[in-house]
This record gives sequence, structure tokens and C-alpha cells, in this order.
Amino acid sequence: MGMVVRRVSQVLGLTNSNKIRNFSFKSLDLPPLPSPSLSHGIHVFHCPDAVGIVAKLSECIASRGGNILAADVFVPQNKHVFYSRSDFVFDPVKWPRKQMEEDFLKLSQAFNATRSVVRVPALDPKYKIAVLASKQDHCLVDLLHGWQDGKLPVDITCVISNHHRDSNTHVIRFLERHGIPYHCLSTTNENKREGEILELVQNTDFLVLARYMQILSGNFIRSYGNDIINIHHGLLPSFKGGHPSKQAFEAGVKLIGATSHFVSEELDSGPIIEQMVERVSHRDDLQSFVQKSENLEKQCLSKAIRSYCELRVLPYEIKKTVVF
Repeated sequence: MGMVVRRVSQVLGLTNSNKIRNFSFKSLDLPPLPSPSLSHGIHVFHCPDAVGIVAKLSECIASRGGNILAADVFVPQNKHVFYSRSDFVFDPVKWPRKQMEEDFLKLSQAFNATRSVVRVPALDPKYKIAVLASKQDHCLVDLLHGWQDGKLPVDITCVISNHHRDSNTHVIRFLERHGIPYHCLSTTNENKREGEILELVQNTDFLVLARYMQILSGNFIRSYGNDIINIHHGLLPSFKGGHPSKQAFEAGVKLIGATSHFVSEELDSGPIIEQMVERVSHRDDLQSFVQKSENLEKQCLSKAIRSYCELRVLPYEIKKTVVF
């Protein structure tokens, strides 16, 4: 029996070794039919590593009648930090939202947590975002349709662009139909209109750059204060400047990709949230090459936004992320 206990501890990473502890679990038993009174909650935790964190997290949820459905833990080697994400169900009558916040706050204080966030999607307001885009429509249109279909748990407060769109275009007709304001702010090298943009986005939770081809200044990033998610093709740094897809096509590359990342003051160097790749071949012409590249950008950005809203993305060191 002792050998079995030690083996389970090793599998779960509950030993005294300094190797990376990185595990996840889901209930192995078939769950009962969900009660209509139960709500789904998500909790993420980032704190200095210590003995008993998982036990206390479980106790916090179980003591209020909640049940953990899935949990992920990451403890990197020799870093003395702990990351976790837990999916759980609970009865809002037995565990009111305010009491839940207080319970996790006490846990956060007990372990001196850097980050402790709990979210109940059915009860909490959706994230408010603004989308910034330039001339290319593919990422913007994909986000709008994803929002319309309920695939993105956000409320779009407005779309801001440095490019004029006629009233009969698909984007403008869609925005008018759904009551989403469109702000065209033409920019120059001397005036990026950042002050006006800041006024328009001041009540948002985060920003999305859907192929916005203007560089945001460090002052803008600091003044805004919240996260900004960007998307760009995965052809950098080899193919810079205009028409990168055409450059890559003519160079005969065999892999193309897309990267979604947080915006930092260093250009295209913020922590990466999501990356996707796809093979191309001699059978692709320029049109199919570009289509594949744009599809990757749409999928990559959409997944990054969903991961962010589902509390799957946590900062790790300076330029990295943990994505559960």
C-alpha cells in the first residue's frame, strides 16, 4: 500500500524534488446530470510555491458545497512559483457570489498571491472590448461574426479604424445593424490620434488589434493600463515591410503561421498567447497562400481572445505566459 501511495504522489508531482510539477486532472467517474441550479466557476491562482496550496484550494471550494470538475497546476523548476486554474460547479444559493469573492481573497492573503481571480460567466458581466483595425477586414469580420454567434464571450463597445469604409460595405452595415459605433480616425506620422482613441476606450477591459497597422506608443500603452492583444503573421522577422505574404511565396517557404501576443513597448515582442502554423507547398498559388495565411490569423486571434476570457492565460516571468 505504501508503494501505491508513493507512486500516486510522484504522478501528481507531490514529492520534494525540484523538478517541474505540471499536472491536470478531471473526474474519472461519469458525472451525474447537471442540476439546473448549479453555476460554473473558474478560478486562477498565482503565488509563491508552498506546501498545501492544492489542498487549501480544494477545501475552499468543497467547504461551500462546490465540486471541482478539472484542475491544472504548473510549478516551474527552481522558480518557487505556483500557477493553477480550476473549473468548478457550485450552488449560488449556498455560495453567494460576494461570499465566494471573500473566500478566495482570504486564500490569496494566506499565500501572498500575486494573482487570484474568480469568474462566474453566467453571473459576471462580459468583458468589454474595443477593436482596432486598418484596411484589411478578415480578422475584424471574423471577430464580429464570432461575437454574433456567441463564440466570443465579449461585448464590443466600438470599432476604431484609421481607414475609411463606405456605408454600403459589409462591415459598416453589420455594425449599424447591431448598434456598434464605428470611429474613423485618420492618422499621420505626426498625429496617431492616440488621445482620441484613449477617450473612446476608457471603459473597456482590454483592446484587440485586428490587423491594426499603426504602432501604439509606450505612452499610450501605459496610459491605457489594461491588456492589449495583437495578431500578426508568422512570417516575421524574415519578411518585413509591404506584402510579406508575396515575399514569402516568392521565397518558396514551406511553413506559414500566425502569432497572437500581448502588446508591449517593444514592437511585436510582447508575451505570446497563441501560435498556429500550416504547411504550404509548390501547389499553392499566391491566392491560396494568402488565404491560408489569413485563415491562420483569424483562428489564432479568436482562440487567444477565448483563452484570455476563460482565464487560461497567466503572465510567466517577463516575456512568457502560462496558457492552461
